[in-house]
Amino acid sequence: MRLIEKLEEVQIQKKALLAANFYNLETCRGIVKAAGTLGSPVILQLTPGSIKYMGLKTVVGIARTVSAEEKAQTWLHLDHCSDISLIKSCLDEGFDSVMIDASDKNIEENILLTKQVVKLAQGYKVNVEAEVGYVPKPNSEIENDKFTEPADAKRFAEETGITSLAIAIGSKHGFYKGEPKLDIDRLIAIKNVTDAYLVLHGASGIPSEILREAIKNGITKVNVATDTKDLFMKSLKEIMKNSDDIDLRNVFPLAINEIQKMIEQKIKTVSMIN
Repeated sequence: MRLIEKLEEVQIQKKALLAANFYNLETCRGIVKAAGTLGSPVILQLTPGSIKYMGLKTVVGIARTVSAEEKAQTWLHLDHCSDISLIKSCLDEGFDSVMIDASDKNIEENILLTKQVVKLAQGYKVNVEAEVGYVPKPNSEIENDKFTEPADAKRFAEETGITSLAIAIGSKHGFYKGEPKLDIDRLIAIKNVTDAYLVLHGASGIPSEILREAIKNGITKVNVATDTKDLFMKSLKEIMKNSDDIDLRNVFPLAINEIQKMIEQKIKTVSMIN
């Protein structure tokens, strides 16, 4: 099943797909083991930085091989990319979804760049995601005046032809200061004016009940990255603090198990499983 078809399915069911970033073999294994154990699909995401670190062909090989070994349904997504040449390379390598991120530009420039990627991706029949409004990057503060305006979302989706739209409704990348608050009324207003699949970035740290409220009101894809990095590193530090074992083959599986447990819980949240 193509990712676009699955997004349509979960949208009708008022559920969402979890999209989790991975950074090495171990984080990929933890994510995919969770999906395989639950029999629930997951989107595997990579930023340009992760691709540069591991290599394009390597990350594709890791994602496809681990998914087959764990008998999990997954899709591969390029996250937050502004480089059209890299987007083309990822499409050629079989990515199921790409994100062109020009959210730091004005809406006219954002539309222009996004249209180029939509045109490029037409022959590949993949999901194309973009962002309108601005979801703050790590170490930045949430600014209400950069939230997505429903009229902008409508215009953007209609003029670009994108299939998925990341919106700014109160989430942020990185760690939160205090409990996150999502503007559900704004989400509903956006959902009422566009058929694009709505994406929530910065879901790490957002309580399950708030995520579920957002999903019930139109969010179809939920992105998680910070939680994975944070838990993996904290797990390794804790393990090494209490052990002199230097054999990575003994140490890494313990951290993988922690990632698996965390991702299983997040899959249950977005799938509306109690």
